[in-house]
Amino acid sequence: MIQMFAQSVRMAITALLSNKGRSFLTMLGIIIGVSAVIIIVSIGAGAQSMILSQIEDLGTNLVGVMPGYSEEGSPPTSVMGIVITTLTYEDAMALGEKRNVPNIVEAVAYYKSVGTVTWRSESYDTNLNGVSAGYLDVEGGEIEKGRFFTEEEERTLGRVAILGSAVRDELFGPSEAIGQKVKIENQAFEVIGVMEERGVVAMQDYDDQVFVPVRTMQKLVAGVNHLGLIRAKVDSEDNINAALEDIRAVLRERHDIRDSSGAGDDFTVRSATQALEMITSITDGLRFFLAGMAALSLIVGGVGIMNIMLISVAERTREIGLRKAIGADNLHVFIQFLAEAITITVLSGALGVVGGILISYLISLGVQFAGFDWEFIVSPFSVGLALSVSLFVGLLFGMYPASKASRLDPIDALRYE
Repeated sequence: MIQMFAQSVRMAITALLSNKGRSFLTMLGIIIGVSAVIIIVSIGAGAQSMILSQIEDLGTNLVGVMPGYSEEGSPPTSVMGIVITTLTYEDAMALGEKRNVPNIVEAVAYYKSVGTVTWRSESYDTNLNGVSAGYLDVEGGEIEKGRFFTEEEERTLGRVAILGSAVRDELFGPSEAIGQKVKIENQAFEVIGVMEERGVVAMQDYDDQVFVPVRTMQKLVAGVNHLGLIRAKVDSEDNINAALEDIRAVLRERHDIRDSSGAGDDFTVRSATQALEMITSITDGLRFFLAGMAALSLIVGGVGIMNIMLISVAERTREIGLRKAIGADNLHVFIQFLAEAITITVLSGALGVVGGILISYLISLGVQFAGFDWEFIVSPFSVGLALSVSLFVGLLFGMYPASKASRLDPIDALRYE
């Protein structure tokens, strides 16, 4: 049986080589489908690895508080584009007090927006960050030149700004930025510092940003009273859970929420570890969904192979009749045509794997060239799965043409014109 199958595979390869153009078009659907699966899984794994690595670099002892309530494991409501105004600057100050949350080292209030920064005739659209004076203690980063703003400047609505390195380069070029006056959304600010180049971390370009005191941002730039985020640094990972409970207790008391079960909360508290788990769950689900959609093209390719095999059976009817006349039985004919279908799909799958790996590698090089810390990842599981599915498609869509060929009557087949 094995020898018969091997001989059938050799005959299948000969048949493929004898009609290269049609063979390639037949295989194209499978090649594209397998390549797409490999590429999608590789890109998803690379993106997930980069995001998780960058979040870990920020620190696993960070806690985020976001406006609006969301279930554990689901994205915070505020990241879905819904404006929720339940967090205030006073909430951030309360969380930063040792008597309220003993394990918090620093709590930083955030209000983020986008806007235009202008210096003389130069204008640049960038990310505007209103933050607390303790921002560097929580987020990290270094000042390249000048200084960060003080708590006094934060309290008194100081009109001072720190530029990301990309913003500095766009506006000032080789000129000195420190001490210059810029306009942020038509409000005058003095540049007191420039951040050291940092690149992209946790999907944020830290160089394409401007930092101003959060209360200045609220009152003079955005005209709002709420915050978009409070981020706190906990003294130890061992104290994360205690800090989470203390934060919930403080905010429930401040917001007059009497239900301690969490059902009535108007905020969401997440640790960095919980964020990592949520991101992993989301990216895994998205990756496998997209891979599944790409795999549908394998089914389309399988239908194409079945149609081509049926045409091949019709074209080789006299050959089938002749083989049966000289002693080939139905099983021999069945195995020959099934082997041809399997050979086409497995060879297509192998070419698709090679193409998918190559394209994934080129994409990873492009992303790395763009400045992202991207890892080239190809899962052996995805390669094995793609080849296994290719084999299954060959079996599934080769059965009917092979069965039809094996059932041909040799006399009728020899008379076929």
